[in-house]
Amino acid sequence: MARRSTKTPPPDDFEERILDIDVVDEMQGSFLEYAYSVIYSRALPDARDGMKPVHRRILYQMHEMGLRPERPYVKCARVVGEVMGKLHPHGDSAIYDALVRMAQPFSMRLPLVDGHGNFGSLGNDDPPAAMRYTECRTAPAAGLMVDSIDEDTVDFAPNYDGSEQEPVALPAAYPNLLVNGASGIAVGMATNMPPHNLGEVIAAARHLIKHPGADLETLMRFVPGPDLPTGGRIVGLDGVKDAYAKGRGTFKIRATVAVEQVTARRKGLVVTELPFTVGPEKVISKIKDLVNAKKLQGIADVKDLTDRAHGLRLVVEIKNGFHPEAVLEQLFKLTPMEESFGINNVALVDGQPLTLGLRELLEVYVDHRFEVVRRRSSFRRDKRRDRLHLVEGLLVALIDIDEVIALIRSSENAAQAKEALIGRFGLSDVQTQYILDTPLRRLTRFDRLELESERDRLNTEIVELTRILDSDAELRKLVSSELAAVSKKYATDRRTVLLESAGSTVAAVPLEVPDDPCRVLLSSTGLLARTAVDGNGFDEAAKRVRHDVVVSAVPATARGQVGAVTSAGRLLRLTVIDLPQLPQTSSPPNLSGGAEVSEFLSLADGESLVCLTTLDESSPGLAIGTRLGVVKRVVPDYPANKDELEVITLRDGDRIAGAVELRTGEEDLVFITDEAQLLRYPAGQVRPQGRAAAGMAGVKLGESARVISFTAVDPAADAVVFTAAGTHGTLDDTLGTAKLTPLDQYPRKGRATGGVRCQRFLKGEDCLTFAWAGPVPARAASANGTPVELPEPDPRRDGSGLPLAKPVAVIAGPV
Repeated sequence: MARRSTKTPPPDDFEERILDIDVVDEMQGSFLEYAYSVIYSRALPDARDGMKPVHRRILYQMHEMGLRPERPYVKCARVVGEVMGKLHPHGDSAIYDALVRMAQPFSMRLPLVDGHGNFGSLGNDDPPAAMRYTECRTAPAAGLMVDSIDEDTVDFAPNYDGSEQEPVALPAAYPNLLVNGASGIAVGMATNMPPHNLGEVIAAARHLIKHPGADLETLMRFVPGPDLPTGGRIVGLDGVKDAYAKGRGTFKIRATVAVEQVTARRKGLVVTELPFTVGPEKVISKIKDLVNAKKLQGIADVKDLTDRAHGLRLVVEIKNGFHPEAVLEQLFKLTPMEESFGINNVALVDGQPLTLGLRELLEVYVDHRFEVVRRRSSFRRDKRRDRLHLVEGLLVALIDIDEVIALIRSSENAAQAKEALIGRFGLSDVQTQYILDTPLRRLTRFDRLELESERDRLNTEIVELTRILDSDAELRKLVSSELAAVSKKYATDRRTVLLESAGSTVAAVPLEVPDDPCRVLLSSTGLLARTAVDGNGFDEAAKRVRHDVVVSAVPATARGQVGAVTSAGRLLRLTVIDLPQLPQTSSPPNLSGGAEVSEFLSLADGESLVCLTTLDESSPGLAIGTRLGVVKRVVPDYPANKDELEVITLRDGDRIAGAVELRTGEEDLVFITDEAQLLRYPAGQVRPQGRAAAGMAGVKLGESARVISFTAVDPAADAVVFTAAGTHGTLDDTLGTAKLTPLDQYPRKGRATGGVRCQRFLKGEDCLTFAWAGPVPARAASANGTPVELPEPDPRRDGSGLPLAKPVAVIAGPV
């Protein structure tokens, strides 16, 4: 079955016409039309107002809708619909994207739209919400762009279908192109202009108005470089100078970073400003990729702590053992924390795309502003002349109002009345019509005074406007003063720091911390730290500060390990590089810069850190004394594959009273009990034992006596014994009596004996609450770290003590 044709047959008189067109000519013509449309109507800004057509149409339509800053917000979808329906012949997404950008404070140096809702985040990490959810109105700065647009200041042209009129440029009361910048890709060309500081740009424009022949170097004194909304640091200004001279150039933007102690154990790089258009998610993603690829070392963690209250805060934690400054240098090289910005100042001038330098951009704007103010002044003068013409006519009628009324009443109609008035008073047609339209209630003596005052004011304003229009100097003066007013109201401080050199941020600093000698310190308040060894030691006579009582100090290297002995008989490994480093100083180290023991070690309830020790197996080992009178010398056998070791097997109820690393093995061991007995004997009397051994009898104790102090003292050094007496059951900080006696007053006795009395109790005292034996000068402190003055030395080994001014919680010798 044959198919029936559905096409309508051509009429009988139809004559077929076929045109032969060269495809090259057709493609060339179509492409040129398309290119011209993209260049002129879409992608490039006008050098006069700095606006692309879509931005100009949005601001103009919002102005027509009355969306001023003092008015309520409206849905963005409504604005987009109005712009698309009346002015912009493209899709809604392009219009909304442009509107969103004008509302983003991190994209615009001076935002033109006041947005309400989610308008996205820096780097587009968090895209804006749909236009049905967001609201907007014009920002105060947008009013400057459209101010006096209804006073014939700019030309209008038909919209895409000829049904509406739109401005070809906005009046622009400030140099928007330089202040907010622009970016766009056309056909065969593109533009990329950074934002600048409003106050600086206006200062340069005013200077150019006053000195039309000003050179670039002079203008750059006012505009030294871009001022980006996100701050940051521009390093190297040669590219900026090239762009200001020729319209093209490149500069580098670096993030603003500070080295801070982000945790008790680690330092970090705190980023508060990122390069223009770079968001934190992009930086975090790049850092993680580089760390996973092992191209970036020293990064422990990256955290984004950005919030609305504090702004951008990106924390890059640095592993211990790496210099933060060196890691930062690697971040600048390998991540978007340093970005290049290519300036390409392409803008439309009289419909032609041109590459402009700073001086040319300012000249185009200033010339545009001259034209706007000239046309505005002319418009206002014409309006005032028209009004003056009416006022003068009305005043003529008021001089003889009775005759005017009589002429009107005697006339057959309005036309006859108009002719009579024109003939009688010599008025114009417009004046006569105005008199006829004026209500009688306006024709009073008071209104006549008002009209005369208005006539005088209009004459004055007309003279002033004429003076501006007739004098180029007055015109320049007015434009400059208006720019000064804008700067005074809207200018803000510079955000971007300009650095002449793009040199390295760190000079001759290795990435990793070298394995240099150092000392590991433990304070009386439980703080750990390390300090470099400078060969000078510490000045013990310097003024003491809080937390400066170092109860244990051992030599180490920055990348080594030390041991920490606890009261439960455990030895725990400490990695030295994990400890915070104190600055080198000639005064006693202030451990307030250290970190709590709990940051590095896990201790059980009631367990405390007793001392630090090296893990050198060539040392004489540890000497340990317990509360139940046991003594032990530990063989320094510390397997490297174990982080926790047992250095003594304690009996039930026993705890370590003191521990110290022997330096020579020739020291004297000193026990002091709460019954005021002191036993001193050479360390050689104690045979070294393995780590699991339980030790041997060290001092003979009474039935209820306990050891409260165990130390090791070099017999050749000057040493003292400090004891403080009190009553059983009292608090440690209860004031009692104390005594300081040279150690050489106490004779050596045999191991496991009872020793000799070291203080005589006064009435009301029945025990020692605190005791210590060690080298001089001794340093004492209360529980909160406040220094305590010790009593004068008493040569009597068993004498009674003197009252204390402050309770003593800790005492130690030189570190």
